[in-house]
Amino acid sequence: MCHCSLVNEIHLSFFCAGNSHSVIKQFVTKLFLSKYIVWKGWVKAMRKMKDSVFIDLDDGSCAKTLQIVVPKSVQPPDLTYGASLRVQGTLQLNPSGQVEVVADGVEVCGPCVVSDGYPFLPRKRYSQDYARQFLHLRPRTKVFGCVLRVRDAVMRALHQHFHGQGYVNVHTPVLTSNDCEGAGEVFVARPDSDALVASMAKEGATPDEAFFNVKSYLTVSGQLHLEAVARSLCRVYTVGPTFRAENSRTRHHLAEFYMVEAEVAFLDSMSELLSIMENLIKDVTARVLDECEDDVQVLLGRDDAGQALNASQVVKQPFVTMTYKEAVSVLNEHSEHFEVHTREGEGLSKEHELFLVRHAGGIPVFVVEWPSASKPFYMKRAADNSDKVLAVDLLVPQVGELCGGSLREDDYVLLQDRLREQQLHNLQWYLDLRKYGNVPTGGFGMGLERYLQCLLGIRNIKDTIPFPRWPHNCSL
Repeated sequence: MCHCSLVNEIHLSFFCAGNSHSVIKQFVTKLFLSKYIVWKGWVKAMRKMKDSVFIDLDDGSCAKTLQIVVPKSVQPPDLTYGASLRVQGTLQLNPSGQVEVVADGVEVCGPCVVSDGYPFLPRKRYSQDYARQFLHLRPRTKVFGCVLRVRDAVMRALHQHFHGQGYVNVHTPVLTSNDCEGAGEVFVARPDSDALVASMAKEGATPDEAFFNVKSYLTVSGQLHLEAVARSLCRVYTVGPTFRAENSRTRHHLAEFYMVEAEVAFLDSMSELLSIMENLIKDVTARVLDECEDDVQVLLGRDDAGQALNASQVVKQPFVTMTYKEAVSVLNEHSEHFEVHTREGEGLSKEHELFLVRHAGGIPVFVVEWPSASKPFYMKRAADNSDKVLAVDLLVPQVGELCGGSLREDDYVLLQDRLREQQLHNLQWYLDLRKYGNVPTGGFGMGLERYLQCLLGIRNIKDTIPFPRWPHNCSL
């Protein structure tokens, strides 16, 4: 019998509009019970009974699965865990009040022979270290599916927040001729073809300069480009990939990661900059919790979950602010907790940063007024003390530094002197911004993967991004 005229194509996401099972059940009960539907997804679990097989079907749209009752009479022979299915049947409530589909047709779209090397067995938990060995199959695990949905929600919340505040999204370049931080830990960009390089090279040019006539890199930050656009559009932001050639294989580092960066013109107040940063974290966190409560709870409930933001506390309570000098004083008072002691004028280690957050009761901490020697050339010096810069680091649980920002140096002569001191010779265009219609600006950058780590208690940053890259690892 053909049911084509009766079939409604309905996906699981439609039933995940609410955040609790009761909301879903009530929604389905009112509109779709007894309806004949088609469902598509993957088998996450199977329970064989005398007359039927019970399947948990997942279409990837939320943390929940839909139970499918498959009578033995319509069970295909290649129905297994991991297989992709097209199911036809009637939506109903079972005696326990659970929504399920009673199938009268099951088509296996793609079989999954688990014994033929499939790395994830049913009803078995795997460590994230193990799952990371199979990046092409890792999204099929429940945990990483939750991570990807939350990451998607964070991206959406970021754009909603910035647009709501009047910011313009700017695509800053991935290829650049400057190293924003001056750290030197960059990837050089050049053609792979030696013949092309040779044909393009001008007299005296190195192979790295042949294509663009200047040595070029994969970007470490879009900040300098945002500063240029902010002097026209006032409020700008970007979310994009950045790259660091840091030879580290720890759980804290990636070679490719995403940065959220914003720049605001006519900004000359540190308190206003802190307010902009705090409002972003609070608003994005609230939006993500509202949209992805089930996914967040799955991730926070893992046995291997680390310390995470107390999200409800973060949304409601003001962040803590202390000067760098005050932070060093707190750390020195509790020096017995640290392997390496800190001295004023030096940067803070991760253990120092995490301690300051714990000392503040788990609330994010702004550390302001940093020694100028510890920060990049573009940060504005304090008017009353040239040894200090008007900079801020935002510290959070799990990762330590989440955001870094500052007011930017807007004095042409001072900035010119610093560029000469640090032998940064290709930034005349950056000086020109202070020459023609200059205004004070300020901004910050936030690591997207670090935000996911602190929000979800994820210990290893490699487990926050679909296809992580780190030294000696660039698979897929």
